[in-house]
Amino acid sequence: MTTPDAQRPRPGSDILRTALRRNIGAMAGGTVLMGLYQAGETAFPIALGLIVEHTMRDRSPGSLGVSIAALAVIITTVSLSWRFGMRILQKANTTEAHRWRVRVAACGLQPVARDVDLKSGEVLTIATEDADQTADIIEVVPLLVSSLVAVVIAAVALGLADLRLGLLVIVGTVAILSILSVMSRRIGSSTREQQARVARAGAKVADLIIGLRPLHGFGGNDAAFRSYRKVSTEAKQQSVTVARVNGVYAGTALALNAVLATAVTLTAGWLAFEGRINIGELVMAVGLAQFIMEPLKLFSEMPKYVMIARASAERMALVLTAPPVTAPGPEHPAAGRDLEVDCVRHGSLRKVRFQVAAGEFVAVAAYQPRAAADLAAVLALNVPPDAYEGAVRVGGRDLADLSTEAVREHMLVNPYDGEIFAGTLRTNIDPSGTSRTVPEAVVASMLTDVVALHREGLDHPVRDRGANLSGGQRQRLSLARALAADTDVLVLRDPTTAVDAVTEQLIARNVAKLRRGRTTVVITSSPALLDAADRVLVLDDGVITAEDTHRNLLATDEDYCKAVAR
Repeated sequence: MTTPDAQRPRPGSDILRTALRRNIGAMAGGTVLMGLYQAGETAFPIALGLIVEHTMRDRSPGSLGVSIAALAVIITTVSLSWRFGMRILQKANTTEAHRWRVRVAACGLQPVARDVDLKSGEVLTIATEDADQTADIIEVVPLLVSSLVAVVIAAVALGLADLRLGLLVIVGTVAILSILSVMSRRIGSSTREQQARVARAGAKVADLIIGLRPLHGFGGNDAAFRSYRKVSTEAKQQSVTVARVNGVYAGTALALNAVLATAVTLTAGWLAFEGRINIGELVMAVGLAQFIMEPLKLFSEMPKYVMIARASAERMALVLTAPPVTAPGPEHPAAGRDLEVDCVRHGSLRKVRFQVAAGEFVAVAAYQPRAAADLAAVLALNVPPDAYEGAVRVGGRDLADLSTEAVREHMLVNPYDGEIFAGTLRTNIDPSGTSRTVPEAVVASMLTDVVALHREGLDHPVRDRGANLSGGQRQRLSLARALAADTDVLVLRDPTTAVDAVTEQLIARNVAKLRRGRTTVVITSSPALLDAADRVLVLDDGVITAEDTHRNLLATDEDYCKAVAR
């Protein structure tokens, strides 16, 4: 179930605000503990200065014991506050990153706007790297505040010793942050471009893996490799640019912090030489000058991390704010399980009209492959109803009036190139683990030989994209998954192109038997499936030109005989 917050469009800044608002409690606790850590770190050189000054006046064992106890309390506070503060912040960070990964993945699994050109590899990068970098804002803000605490305490302590030392720290910190905030903008823009190029490289890899076998078939390996090398080189060059900018930023921050620390040390030495501060205050000033470099370094790096988080959030917004390709209606199909295509015009389809009654097994013989693809795309909701003329009705209701979830519950369109996932045969057939017809689906799809071939049976492992299965086995596994779904209306497109004629004949009979009483449409040129159907619709030149049984069409239609006879 999606919450209203999840449905609301959010730009990058809104994503960051949402992340901060959801973790305000953890951030408050983490800020307090990290503030204690920084305060303890700052108190250490202050305590040393006071101890030195007090010891020079009173050299009693009691004073030494009190000093040691005070240092022990400071050290304990520093250790425990750091441990538990970072534990709280990192848990919140990890949890928030997980939330955004799930949210982006959920949006990525749904159609996104057509004007947002994001491929699956890009969505994957956004759901992983960008989600993690966006969630880093949960740690960045508390560390920023705690570093500010350390700088303020150091400035106050030095100001109490001599006003000029305190002002030097404050003015120097403001100057350093002003310079670095300007540089951080360059980091943000460079990082955004780097993430985009890395995502494009990831998308290219995903495309190449999907098309690896066809590439081998026509010898396109070298061209594909050159194409990937080009996008990968662009990503590498941009990464080098970002690393160079980050290096300049880090070097500048370190140099400026060192200059400030040196200025504080020299000023303190000069004041001590002039007799305006005592030895204890000199020790404190020198210690703070050394210590302040660490919180200043952390403080000065915060603008960079904020810009990186903002760039990642803006990339996530590309997915999260993209409207779906269709605005689904609120209705559900009526009790009837019929399917009607009424004067649909899309792509190569020209006013296609036919009706499949509830429980009927109909085959569509498409003479042109493009027409078969267009018809399957329309039925699968890959084409929004407002993008084509005419109407498609399930149970008497237009697809435009039905919610996507309702359509999926009642009608399944099994794609021609169904994906096979890493897991087992069982998890590929029944991903949700709720189907009661897995054994029947295995038998109907003639997958029994694959199951019997392995000792683990249905628990036999399957590699990503079915790499350890043959083409025919992958196709039968995809068919078994469609049959196990046991939907009211099932649309299959060329489910037997990779199997032999004998297996194809058995599959056709099995599918017709298993689907008896439920609406089934098969877009195919297979004689076995055409013969098993109750009737055949001939789709030629974008329209239905003939309708009869397979055998009657063979006897009366010469064009049909040439198109489907093997």
